[in-house]
Amino acid sequence: MRTWRAAWALALYSALMALLLPLLWLRYLWRARREPLYARWMGERLGLGEPVAPGAVWIHAVSLGETRAAEPLILALRQQRPEVRLLLTHGTATGRETGAHLLRAGDAQRWLPLDLPGATRRFLARHRPAVGVLLETEVWPNLQRAAADAGVPMVLANARLSERSLARSLRFDALLRPAAQRLSLALAQTTEDAQRLVRAGARPVQVFGNLKFDLVPDAGLLERGRQWRAALPWVQGGSRSRRVVLAASWREGEDAPLLAAWRSWLLSLPQRDTTSWPLLLIVPRHPQRFDEVAQAVTRAGLHLSRRSQWPQDLPPPDALHADVWLGDSLREMPAYYALADVALLGGSFAPLGGQNLIEAAACGCPLVMGPHTFNFAQAAELSAEQGAALRAADLGEAVTLAGQLAGDDGALADRRAACLRFAHSHQGAAMRSAAAILALCDSGR
Repeated sequence: MRTWRAAWALALYSALMALLLPLLWLRYLWRARREPLYARWMGERLGLGEPVAPGAVWIHAVSLGETRAAEPLILALRQQRPEVRLLLTHGTATGRETGAHLLRAGDAQRWLPLDLPGATRRFLARHRPAVGVLLETEVWPNLQRAAADAGVPMVLANARLSERSLARSLRFDALLRPAAQRLSLALAQTTEDAQRLVRAGARPVQVFGNLKFDLVPDAGLLERGRQWRAALPWVQGGSRSRRVVLAASWREGEDAPLLAAWRSWLLSLPQRDTTSWPLLLIVPRHPQRFDEVAQAVTRAGLHLSRRSQWPQDLPPPDALHADVWLGDSLREMPAYYALADVALLGGSFAPLGGQNLIEAAACGCPLVMGPHTFNFAQAAELSAEQGAALRAADLGEAVTLAGQLAGDDGALADRRAACLRFAHSHQGAAMRSAAAILALCDSGR
């Protein structure tokens, strides 16, 4: 009965995907208006495109966060096997653009095919990877079945599964359990993730930790952020430059509450010299929101300076006294963390599950996070326990806490040291994961 239900569920799912294909195509073209990369190499979405030499390690990193997580894994793979060739696939423009910087001679990059039976079979037949590595939460029913039929072992690396996602998976158990069961190996971030993955059907599951702890911030970007900080004017009558509070990886639904809370906090400050008021730096999670956030800042009556409009790497004179800086650039997150005194964790003040907080810690930037961190529950809990982060009930409280911490040099130094200890104490997942992937690759070969 279970086999019959699984076959029908996969057939219905495949039929629905086929019916949605024209809408998906239109969606890519719509998104290409702002991100032209979506309109390029469209045939790859159907499993077409230039074949690569067989035997590559195929790593799928759907978007920016997963691609950043793949970076230490890629470095570990190359360290353990210098001749390894990589095939990177992505689902979003930001993922593909970021992944292009990880390639070297012999590597290749493609769009992940849509999860249709024909597209996934063509993809695997054209590229014939030695092993496939999916990052974090990516499990695709037709892709998993095609890989099993083609004899390609599949690994879910840096795997995480929240209680909410597990409940959703169990609602579609007939479709998603067979996909999880076809994994050759799942490498969980935490023991809790491992337990939930087993309940979802994955076997075997091992706890290897979080790859993002192995990310090393770019020294050049850290120095760039320090130079921005040095360019800021000093507070009148004080001994330091303007304080900087960063809204990091800011998500939709959080803009208006942030700007309202920020204005309210500014008006509560005793000084009335607005040129020395703290600077709010907003870095949206998604590039397509850059203009939207800029408009929200302007509507709030705040003076805005956009990073993309700076004529050089240093902020122009008119930016130094702006109320808000908008970090509308890609691959500069370490610079923004180095600039900031303290950061607010995007995605944690609306019920979105939070964002990666490990990069902030690795850059020595303390965090204030909201109540919604279920996507990174253990990392959030550990960061708070070890002094790298503070928890706030809402944005109003978070802005107040961030402002108070930014103004206390002694507490700030202690928190920065705690961030670095937290980041360094959980490293090693990349080397462990690379060894497991290469062993599986060799056994399959």
